[in-house]
Amino acid sequence: MESLTLTPWGLFLQAGIVVKFVMAALFAASIWCWIVIVEAVIKLGRLRRALAAPDRADGLLARVLSVEPDGLAEQTGIAERRALLAREMTRAARRLLAEAERGLPNLAVVSSVAPFVGLFGTVWGIMTSFAGIAEAKETSLAIVAPGIAEALAATAYGLAAAIPASVGYNRIGAAFNRCGQDLVDLIDERAGVRARKNSLPGRAD
Repeated sequence: MESLTLTPWGLFLQAGIVVKFVMAALFAASIWCWIVIVEAVIKLGRLRRALAAPDRADGLLARVLSVEPDGLAEQTGIAERRALLAREMTRAARRLLAEAERGLPNLAVVSSVAPFVGLFGTVWGIMTSFAGIAEAKETSLAIVAPGIAEALAATAYGLAAAIPASVGYNRIGAAFNRCGQDLVDLIDERAGVRARKNSLPGRAD
């Protein structure tokens, strides 16, 4: 009777070469997802702090709020200056958010692919176990259980990678969307202020 160790490391050691490769890939994907999640949370915190104090000269939003569009001086009306400023600020804000959210699409990929990779490892492991059973000509539970457990562990590894990736993608993505909306509101306000401030005396809109 083959002994069965129900620990992640024990199941990994007892698995076949293909299932071991699947488990190792899923473990690496899980570690990578946590790195992406931590980086995204740090960037999200910086963005929230910047939105709370947008007037800091060295702050994260300085390159957005201080943008100087070409042709601003030629605009004769406040409405035109405001539209130009808002458009260029929005472009800078999109670049800022795209940089901050850069790793999130990878979480979506892992959350959707990892369960299927784990399922592949499980199917392969079960096939290998059945082949071994056929060779041994023995169908007792003691013979079947270790191989099946090792195979099912691949699915567990897949879920361990997919669940944090899915939760992180949805929660952090939603938080970035809220910050993006706050940034749009701030841009709209500051564009109006700058448009009025840069207007020349005696000029009609």
